[in-house]
Amino acid sequence: MKKYFSLVTFSHTIFAMPFAFIGFFLAVTTTNHPFQWQKLVLMVLCMVFARNSAMAFNRYLDRDIDAKNPRTQKRDIPAGRISPAAALTFTIANCLLFIGATYFINSLCFYLSPVALLVVLGYSATKRFTALCHMVLGLGLSLAPIGAYLVVTNEFAPLPIFFSLAVLCWVSGFDIIYALQDEDFDRGEQLHSIPAYLGKVRALNLSSFLHVLSAIFIITPVFYTHVGFPYYIGIVVFCSMLIYQHSLVKPNDLSRVNFAFMTTNGIASVVFALLFLIDRIWIR
Repeated sequence: MKKYFSLVTFSHTIFAMPFAFIGFFLAVTTTNHPFQWQKLVLMVLCMVFARNSAMAFNRYLDRDIDAKNPRTQKRDIPAGRISPAAALTFTIANCLLFIGATYFINSLCFYLSPVALLVVLGYSATKRFTALCHMVLGLGLSLAPIGAYLVVTNEFAPLPIFFSLAVLCWVSGFDIIYALQDEDFDRGEQLHSIPAYLGKVRALNLSSFLHVLSAIFIITPVFYTHVGFPYYIGIVVFCSMLIYQHSLVKPNDLSRVNFAFMTTNGIASVVFALLFLIDRIWIR
């Protein structure tokens, strides 16, 4: 089990899972649909299964690239801790579990489950042909708030889209920062990424622009639904973490990229989600 947790970097669920809770409780508190423990548990399971399948497939598909890159040579498949066949089997099993879980939620989630898997699995191939791979990753994680909203309501609505757009821009921005570490390797292997295409300075500028958009989308729900004081604190915390993240990384100093990637983004998502949930209780 520890090997598979390592394979899928289970700790990184800290990025998308909080926004899934936001989508779920946004639906519960802004519509007439009641809270149901069964749906909450199924939503969490869907998040786990989808992310497991996406990460395991990424490691499977990138195994030869990871073996060449000094930064990733110690990952589980190149290091021989998990075989490619086992990783692929794990991917298929989690895909089936994801689809099975959506069957017990509602018809719309079930019918859309292959589309969601296509996005989150398809990301793994994009670095081979487009520098927009970071946006595809952002798109995959941005499904969390919309998907969780659908779990409750079985219908689309505009409000969760703002949170999904915030996630899309936020994740795309910090993935560009993370990819700065592999700029030279990607260029040498003819892999596509924003840093390899634009260089460090312009890549960081684009990341900053995306994070400005993310902050705007986090603020926008204020104009479409009633929020209380805790939500405004959440906005401040989220935006502060984005600003702090960019203060840590410079084109000529990437020594704190991992701290910026994991710690600041983890604080941004978890604290913002907690304040969002407190706000939902506050206004009720």
